[in-house]
Amino acid sequence: MSLEKIIKAIKENSKFLITSHINLEADALGSELAMAELLKDEKKQVVIVNEDKVPREYLFLPGRRKIKQPKGNFDFDVFVVLDCSDLNRCGKVKDLITKGKLILNIDHHRANKRFGQINWLEPDSSSCCEMIYKLYKELNKPIKRDVAVLLYTGILTDTGSFRYPNTTKFTHRAISELLQFKLPISDIYYRIYESIPYSDVKLISQILFSLEKDISGEIFYLVMNREILKKKRSHYDLTENVLNFARSIRGAKLIILFKEIHPKEIRVNLRSKEGFDVARLARFFGGGGHRTAAGCTINKELEVAKNLVLKKARELLR
Repeated sequence: MSLEKIIKAIKENSKFLITSHINLEADALGSELAMAELLKDEKKQVVIVNEDKVPREYLFLPGRRKIKQPKGNFDFDVFVVLDCSDLNRCGKVKDLITKGKLILNIDHHRANKRFGQINWLEPDSSSCCEMIYKLYKELNKPIKRDVAVLLYTGILTDTGSFRYPNTTKFTHRAISELLQFKLPISDIYYRIYESIPYSDVKLISQILFSLEKDISGEIFYLVMNREILKKKRSHYDLTENVLNFARSIRGAKLIILFKEIHPKEIRVNLRSKEGFDVARLARFFGGGGHRTAAGCTINKELEVAKNLVLKKARELLR
């Protein structure tokens, strides 16, 4: 079993570097910080290194001040990658890997490229945080309150507040144990979902104004152009708020957000309701993700990228 190999690697090594993907969110941060605490409990040397800084809405997470950026030298034997389907998505942190370093790949994305010497992949897990919870149980490690906050937050967000079909009875059992610490669940929810800066709410209204319906009546799409991105002053991620709102449209099977990063770099975020696999659409354009949440990047002009994605989406919906 891959989990047994992960445990063996933990026992046999002493220095670990932990990282995740660029564009950090709760599952990446929660699993990193919880994994670091587990390794410290095993008397290991640990450092967390990410290319991006912690987003404003996650500054409440315990231990986040210990996260470093990829500047300088780091002494490690094992490179641990969490919640990341492709090593390239680690950004500049990937460049820290040197010959002879063991790579542990721990992830729940179906499109994972199995880039590690040891790959522990569980596509049926709700989140990477759920997998780290399982690792705590396998090692018989006590879960402290701070770790419970980290794991709860990652599972909360990756299940869409327990609304998505990746929420299982195991998920609820894990959450039930974490809630024994009387976690501040209302405060966690508020910090993530209900503390949007006023300036960003104004930008969200502009993005929603771009909402269009495809001729099929089942595909809805929006555009976040460069002008909007230039106006953005905070670190708050507008993407999830926009997509969640559009996803609530009656009859919508597929929601697409086209984000114009540069004139010929379009980030495409895909969301669906149960029944349409957006990961399949994302993979066609070199991306990946989950059945109901995926993404890709297309190096074309905005209108060209829109037409390509919409055409393929119509084909797959038939």
